[in-house]
Amino acid sequence: MSWAGAIRTASGGLLRRKVSAVVIILVLLISTASATLGFALLAASNTPFQHGFAAQHGADVTLTVNPARASARELAATRSLPGVTAAAGPFNEVTVSAQQSGQPFGQLTLAGRPSPGGPLDDLVLNAGHWPDGPGQVVLAGSGGLGLQTGMTLTVPGALGSQKLTVVGLANSVTNTADGWVTPAEIAALQAPGPPASAQMLYSFRSAGSYAQLRADVREIARALPRGAVTTPGYWLAAEQQEEGNGAIMEPFVVAFALIGLAMAVLIVGNVVSGAVVAQYHRIGVLKSIGLTPTQVVVAYLSRVGWPALAGCVAGVVAGNLLAAPVLSQSSAAYGVGSQQVPWWASVLAPAGMLALTGLAALGPALRAGRLSATAAIAAGRAPRPGRGYAAHRLAARLRLPRPVGLGLAAPMARPARTVVTLAAVAFGATAVIFAFGLRSSLARADQSQELSATVPVHVLEGLRPGPGPQQQANSSQGPQGPSAAQTAAVTAALRAQPGTLHVLPVYQNQVKVPGLAGNVNARAFGGDSSWTGYGIIAGRWYSGPGEVDVNTAFLTQSGLAVGDTATVDTGTVGTGAVGAGTGQVTVRIVGEVFQPSHDPELYASTRTLPGLDTAANLSEFYVGLRPGTSAAAYASAVNAALGAQNPWAAVPGHQGGNFYVIATALVALLALMVAIAAGLGVLNTVLMTTRDRVHDLGVFKALGMRPGQTLVMVTCWIAGPAVVAAAIAAPAAIALNTATLRAMAATAHTGVPASFTQVFPPARLALLSLAALGIAVAGALLPASWAARARPAVALRAE
Repeated sequence: MSWAGAIRTASGGLLRRKVSAVVIILVLLISTASATLGFALLAASNTPFQHGFAAQHGADVTLTVNPARASARELAATRSLPGVTAAAGPFNEVTVSAQQSGQPFGQLTLAGRPSPGGPLDDLVLNAGHWPDGPGQVVLAGSGGLGLQTGMTLTVPGALGSQKLTVVGLANSVTNTADGWVTPAEIAALQAPGPPASAQMLYSFRSAGSYAQLRADVREIARALPRGAVTTPGYWLAAEQQEEGNGAIMEPFVVAFALIGLAMAVLIVGNVVSGAVVAQYHRIGVLKSIGLTPTQVVVAYLSRVGWPALAGCVAGVVAGNLLAAPVLSQSSAAYGVGSQQVPWWASVLAPAGMLALTGLAALGPALRAGRLSATAAIAAGRAPRPGRGYAAHRLAARLRLPRPVGLGLAAPMARPARTVVTLAAVAFGATAVIFAFGLRSSLARADQSQELSATVPVHVLEGLRPGPGPQQQANSSQGPQGPSAAQTAAVTAALRAQPGTLHVLPVYQNQVKVPGLAGNVNARAFGGDSSWTGYGIIAGRWYSGPGEVDVNTAFLTQSGLAVGDTATVDTGTVGTGAVGAGTGQVTVRIVGEVFQPSHDPELYASTRTLPGLDTAANLSEFYVGLRPGTSAAAYASAVNAALGAQNPWAAVPGHQGGNFYVIATALVALLALMVAIAAGLGVLNTVLMTTRDRVHDLGVFKALGMRPGQTLVMVTCWIAGPAVVAAAIAAPAAIALNTATLRAMAATAHTGVPASFTQVFPPARLALLSLAALGIAVAGALLPASWAARARPAVALRAE
């Protein structure tokens, strides 16, 4: 037979097997979309900061120096130190408290630079222009969240209040400042009293770890007069700060992509194998009329190739659509402009899926090509003699209802097909159980960060607009704080409410810890804080004086571990520091707190950190409620009792930050996609089994089998493998959830509390395992319904 005839043969077979073609298209659509999304997130999480750092000549270290201690000549001499590869500065800088329309805008560190370019830290203008005159400022940001050009800020200065017009928005890849002005503007903004400071930028030959960076800074400090170097800022901290949520999402997207990939290979292989088995007689006829073995192989590969190509193309489009909102969030977090699905992802995902599909189809197609015409015609569609007889005899001995026994024993006639179907159902059930577990784990992580489950109400000093999202206004930053009487009124109002269970004042400020560059955010609690619900990764929550808990960033940057001791200096911070009379205290680290952040944080009681419990440091009150108390109603009652003149306000806690909302929605979507693919695989298997056994169905119906009994029998064809799949899926999902959560935490540079992975109590796991039966029954329902409705004569003629 000619090749044209072989192609017509393949096309005709494709048209006769519409369901198999649709299954291949949809399965590969889902798998290709998952792969495209996974590649896009991989590129988004691994490349933007590095590319931005290289393109903008990012500084390894941003060093704040005291120009009164080091001259310009001495600073310039540091450029020739052995480890220094480039340097820029000094740029005079000043920290000011800005206001907008009479409201606090926040503290801003402004640097004086003549231009956005330079040997290091090239600034990228996102809007507007660079300052070219007095009274102009460029702020760090890309717009939104209260930032826009044309805004007017008022800042105190040596010559009185100064007004600055925001003329541009720019991005520094290492966050060297909150804004930039002309060098001449710095002198006008410098308030009397505080010493002047300047900024030096350096890059080094070895700067890949905090230890190397600290060694580089020590080398600079030794080359300058004592006290010249004050505060270093490291590029690693900026990298951690700007790691977007796309990096955290990557592990579970990759997990779903691998599940979809494995299912695609199994299902496609099953489809082609079934097509070969179902058409043994046709293969024999085609070979008898002259079709060569190669043409048989090509015919069956073509039958798979066209729907596979359609599914992969549609999958690339779907993957790009799914990736768009995730990449938009990632680009906003990195501040590096828009991000798109890289071209190689849109090529590699479909090409890889097509290659895997071809490999999956090659084995059955080669088997079809090797069959002799006589063997193929003689074999027909029936299974090999003797297969499944033992299972039928066992079902008869168990005295099961006849339709149930026939259905449960039927898969044994096609063991290879049954194993593939079992694997597809197991993958689908694993995805569903994994999705529920991961959603629960993410909910616990969210609750731990927001304290939404344990601290349903927070009493804050109000909200203020600023460069970022609205934040709590600490009285130490504003021009005036609440009076003692107003703060006392808060405590009295909270105690008077019948729904109050706990009231905990929280004091916040920054402290010094030797060995850590910069300051440490300290949070001191004025009472029993064991009920607050902070997640503990290792160790325990503090229980007495001298004990503290810290986050992972603290341990990473300091090199300490749980059980070590540290020295905390509570009296040398500067602006907003705690009261006089405090000093160094030795504390023991007893626990590692789940608080993903690039900033080191410390948690203790006010007895451990004396001097922090001042009115200036009181930031908020945590409020625990009695069971059954509405947080919203409670907050309204407290605010009514305080009155409009009191600056303190009670607000209900919240749950579901942007990352958690997007992540949980993405988990649900990917789980649904995989479950649909598994159901399609079951549909195809039951359809092929129905075709194999259509003559038996006709005989059973002729002997009196009712439609309901037929429906039960066909459904039971898949029930046995589904039960085994459920037993496999449950432990696999638990292991996958634990591994994925730890991988997500690793990208956020934190650990995972054990409670976050313990989300599968036995009752819930047993209920979720029914997903395997649900997927199997949903996939089998359509062919089972056809078998139940078919008349005996129709079934016999279908042979």
